[in-house]
Formats: sequence, structure tokens, C-alpha cells
Amino acid sequence: MQGAEALVRQLQSRGVPFISMLCGNGTEPIIDAAAKVELPLIHTRNEQAASYIADSYARLTRRVGVCVVSSGIAHVNAMAGLLNAHYDGGPMLLITGANESYTLGRGGFQDIDHVAMCESFCKYSEQVDRPERIPQAVAECFHAATTGRPGPTHLTIPRDILNGEIADGRPMPPVGSRGMVDQSAMPMADDVKQAAQMLAQAERPLIIAGSGCFYADSGAELMALAETVGAAVVTPIWDRGVVNEPSEHFMGVIGAATGEPSLLEEADLLLIAGADVDYRLKYMDRSPLRDDVRTIRIDVDARRLYQAIAPDLAMLADPESAFSALNREYDGGDHSDWMSAARELHARFYAAWDERPDTPEGAMVGWDIARAVGEVLDEDMVLAVDGGNIGQWMHMTLCRSSYPEALLTCGASGVIGYGVPGAMAAKLAFPDRKILLVTGDGSLGFCVPEFQSAVRHEIPLVAVVADDEAWGIVVTGQKERGAACMASELGECGWARTAMGFGARGVRVSAPEEIAPAIEEGFASGQPTLIEVPLMVKSPGECRP
Repeated sequence: MQGAEALVRQLQSRGVPFISMLCGNGTEPIIDAAAKVELPLIHTRNEQAASYIADSYARLTRRVGVCVVSSGIAHVNAMAGLLNAHYDGGPMLLITGANESYTLGRGGFQDIDHVAMCESFCKYSEQVDRPERIPQAVAECFHAATTGRPGPTHLTIPRDILNGEIADGRPMPPVGSRGMVDQSAMPMADDVKQAAQMLAQAERPLIIAGSGCFYADSGAELMALAETVGAAVVTPIWDRGVVNEPSEHFMGVIGAATGEPSLLEEADLLLIAGADVDYRLKYMDRSPLRDDVRTIRIDVDARRLYQAIAPDLAMLADPESAFSALNREYDGGDHSDWMSAARELHARFYAAWDERPDTPEGAMVGWDIARAVGEVLDEDMVLAVDGGNIGQWMHMTLCRSSYPEALLTCGASGVIGYGVPGAMAAKLAFPDRKILLVTGDGSLGFCVPEFQSAVRHEIPLVAVVADDEAWGIVVTGQKERGAACMASELGECGWARTAMGFGARGVRVSAPEEIAPAIEEGFASGQPTLIEVPLMVKSPGECRP
């Protein structure tokens, strides 16, 4: 069997349903091998988009997303999704083709050290040097991607290795078939007892539920613990969510540019589960946090327990197991006063977002899009959000009492431009669900040609573009500083016409009441649809009520 055939067999044995890719140097044997076994290839117009599909699929499903690209600049482009997976802790594999191995290091075509580029942030990276190594190299990547804190992996496989023969009957190692994140790490009993005591002794406990809670599939146990303890729950903005139903214990996102309720400053105990300590947690600096705040940290990866801080209690466990154990152990006090205070802080902060900003007659703003999305949103829908200004509106309006797994954002990297590939990945992952993308016009400019890819692969999705003809958050800052709006204006693009040029449906609305019906019509059409919503031009400052 050829090396490329062994590669494809290894991917199929782990349940990989498709490969996202862009063809080019060194990818030919993989394409041929995939065609023989009818493994779908979702081919895009840009390597960035191909990598975003793999990354988004991984972050939605907890399964390894696989992307194949060619060498040199193609590899650099695909590193966008790979780096995004690193920030978010998503399980991903990038396979890079290359010229024949005997030309590498000698100035062959597109000769560059791909492995060196990936080593600093990939959990595993290797240039495969012989066909027989392929099964083990794939296994190493899948094991690394799905264990501990999940993350990205990479293989470069030169063309002659992919075309090389593996002798029939050659003994192969038992490499396993692990294809998704499946965590199981019980906490130590003494740690559970100490954590339960700390929660009982606290007056104002706050649970910070990061992406690690999603990868541990711990949503039900998290909310059960919040109810048992009487704790408030928040999620760092852009992390994966697990609060699938509205709850009075969930208090929204923290770390948003538009602010948050002052829960971090008020809490005297932080239970940080599967979350990084970074700007979204105010770096755990005192101040603004209380001098006497205590911390419990839960993570399945021992290396993450002391990231940035030394917690009062470091609990090595997956969040699901830890929450379950704490639910059984906890027999503490009443935190009803704290919950009342937290709900008051929550209500006071979000009240400012309930009123529509004043605008000239006929002008639409981000508030109108968020409200329209709220009208059509249901449990059968996956919502993807791409963009800074419109992203803030969506979080402040729709993520106050829940933060569901069916919400896909850019992730902790804060990248923009992933939206159309991300929505394609959502439909590939959940073919029976409706997929809605809300994007800014700046973000859409990165990957708008992928509407043609969606048409070509018959992937129906509906996208709403908030078109204010500017980099909204940048203009907001310029206005606040009293500076000129320079290097931040984008101008008119005619997004609906652009979508039609790529073979998709294009719709332009002219009034707020037209947005929700246009979304529903897009779903009913069964075609990739782009809905252009022209907003009040040069007024992104309205995003701060």
C-alpha cells in the first residue's frame, strides 16, 4: 500500500468525516487516495479558509478537524486556523504536502522548514521521513490533540513519502483509534474536601467556566454545582460555552471591550475551571480584584494549573469529574444574599443594552440585528458570530442568561474573518441543523469568496452582514480620543450583489422589521444566503450605550 493510502485509512479509522483543503504542491497523492475511498474533500479558495473549517469543526464537535494544504506560503496561510486552535485548545491536525524529501534543505521548490514554524504552539509536529512511519505519526498527532488540554498538531509529509510503498504484511504498531476529546480524570478526595470547605466558607463564590468545561462536556454538572453552592457563573468572552439553558446563576461574559458586571471585583472566591488567567480575568491583579480573594483552579492538564498564578488549591481533574465530586461532597452554607447582589449587578449592567440607541429616522444599528436574531433563534440553530463591533452587540444582547455550545465564536485568539468557513464547518458537523452567521463587513472581507465554495459543495447557510462601511471598534476608539477617522473606513461593497456573483442568494434589507423574515426565507431556500444590512455609516460609537 502507498503511504497516502495508509494516511487516509488512519484518518478514516478515527472517524474523520471529511478533509478541508486547498490543492497544490505535494497534496496530489492525498487527493488520489481520498478519491479511491470516497473520503470527501471540502476544497476552498484560500488555505486560511480551509484551516478555519478544520478548527471550527473541532471546536464544535470535540473531534479532530483535519486540514491538508501544500507547502511554503500555503502552509503559512493555513497556520491561521492552527494558531486559532492553539488559543482555544481545539483538537486539530494540519497536514502539509511538500516536494520530494531529497530536495528539502537544498533549495527545492517552496523549500522551508514547516515543522520549525509550528513547534512553538503545536502539541506535536513532525516531518515524516518514511512511509512506514505514517500510521504512528498520525496516532501521535491524534493522541496529543485529544488528551490533556486539547490543541493543534502538524505533519509535513513529502511527496515521495506519500507515494512510497509500505510492504504488505509489515507489522504495524497498535496505534489505537482515538478520534475525539474524551476526558476522564477524577480529582483526589482530599482536594475535593478542601474545595468544598472553601466554597462553604466563602461569602461570594464565583465560578469562571472556560473552554475546558466544554471539552470535558461538563455543562450539566457545572450548573448543578452552581445551584448546589449558590454560586454565580461567568464565561470569558470568546471561550466555548456550556450553559445551554437560561439560568439565574449565569451572569454573562467577562473580558468584553464593552464591559461587564463587577462580579470579579466583588467575589471573595474564584473557582477557575478550564480557563486561562489573562486579560479577561484582569490578570488576577489586586487591585482591581480583592486583596483577600482566594482561588481554586481545576484543569485536566497539570501544566495549566499554575499558568500565570499560584492558586490556593490546584485540583488536577477534568471539570466534569471535579464538578460531580464537588456536588456530592458539598454541604455548605447559604449564599442567597450573594446571588441577590450578583443578580442586581447583572441587571443594572445589562439594562443599558435594552434600549435602542437614538438614530436618524430610517437608520439601522447593531441593536436591530441582535434583536432580529433573538426572534428567530431556537435550540435547533447553530449561531456563529464573527466581528468586533457586531460581536459585542451579540454578546451583550443574547448571552446574558446562557452561553450555549451551539454558539460558535472566533475563539480566544480574537481573530476576525473566520465566519463563512466556520459556518460551513457547522453545517458539515450538524447537517440537520440551521446555521446562522452574523458578521461584520470588515470580517466578511477576509473570506467572502468562500460563498462560492459553499455553493460548490451545496452547504446551505445564512449570513447576516452588519455593514457600517468601517472597522467599527477602531472608529469607536478614534471618536473617543477625538481623533480623525483614518485607516478605518472601508466604503461600500455591495455585499448582496457580491454573494450573487459567487452563485449564492443575495438579499438587501432596508428596515429592521425585514431582517428576521429575510433570515427565515434564507433557511427556507436551502441555498447559501447573504443578507446585507446597511447600518448607520461611520457611527460604530453607538455600540456603547
